[in-house]
Amino acid sequence: MTHIWVRAEERPHEQRVGLTPEGARELLRRGFAVTVEESRQRAIPIDAYREAGAEIAPEGSWREAPADAFIFGLKELSDDGSPLTHRHIMFGHAYKGQPAGRRLLERFRAGGGRLYDLEYLTDETGRRVAAFGYWAGFAGAAVALWAWAAQAQGGILGPVGVAGSAEALVRDTQARLDSAAVQRPRAIVIGALGRVGTGASDLCKAVGVETTRWDIAETAHGGPFPEILEHEVFLNCILARPGCPVFVPADAVTASRRLTVIGDIACDPESDFSPIKVYDRVTTWEEPVLRVHQAPPLDVTAIDNLPSLLPRESSEDFAAQLLPHLATLDRIDEGVWARAAAEFERHVQALGAEKETQA
Repeated sequence: MTHIWVRAEERPHEQRVGLTPEGARELLRRGFAVTVEESRQRAIPIDAYREAGAEIAPEGSWREAPADAFIFGLKELSDDGSPLTHRHIMFGHAYKGQPAGRRLLERFRAGGGRLYDLEYLTDETGRRVAAFGYWAGFAGAAVALWAWAAQAQGGILGPVGVAGSAEALVRDTQARLDSAAVQRPRAIVIGALGRVGTGASDLCKAVGVETTRWDIAETAHGGPFPEILEHEVFLNCILARPGCPVFVPADAVTASRRLTVIGDIACDPESDFSPIKVYDRVTTWEEPVLRVHQAPPLDVTAIDNLPSLLPRESSEDFAAQLLPHLATLDRIDEGVWARAAAEFERHVQALGAEKETQA
């Protein structure tokens, strides 16, 4: 029997979950075993999973889960260095040279476990089968506009928190913009045709922000891109990958510009391939803005779990996309799971070869 163990998220503020009670009920109907850990912060109450028929386990007990269980979470585990012996399904952020990602791979090497990275669950064409992108874009655009409104009033955006709904997020953003200035800023979205860019563009439209929408056609020449500096707000929705052009070089901070806020929604500043070179670390819910230049100001927002601002909507959307593929976990050597396993093995072997060379 294939056993899916939904762990509690260990990251503060992370209320999302990748399996809804309805999804748990469907997997049970198909003959899967489903265990769901209790959680102090999950947006969906544990009683709904209990009513669906799932087994309930204490928070954090996945470490004692049966060896053949698939441990399913979303964001990173506590970075305690312990060997990982299970098969984990999560966003590992481990394949682009990030220091934390390398440590995670080392833990899998040490324990003999395996990572099925949700970012690398792809179909035959290489397209991801499930993503939080739309809600990341929607929430990320809101946070960037909040930063612009705070800046327009002579301040820096303070702590952010969970919004009650998408509608509430729109109302809040409109109110902040209204209180800051009569005229809305102009925004440019790069990656506008993708899931993330669509969400960002929809939020901007909902609050009356004029938006320039760019995608591959507009960026294919590789830069430079002076047009970005002509907008007050830049929303980056392009993942850091080899060959990604630089949209904002390091010297942009001292250039002549209207740009005062960058919302790096894709948010991978530690990657060598990051297209935004004016900052080097993520921002947080407590400190959502990094001011990288004082006069004229240039603020960066780069929260790496943006969909958590809308945990219910984003969880339900993502879980619906992923459920058909979770239902094939009993055929782990096929399809999306086989491709994700091959990606993991490639990076673990490369890490092992690097270690041997250093030795």
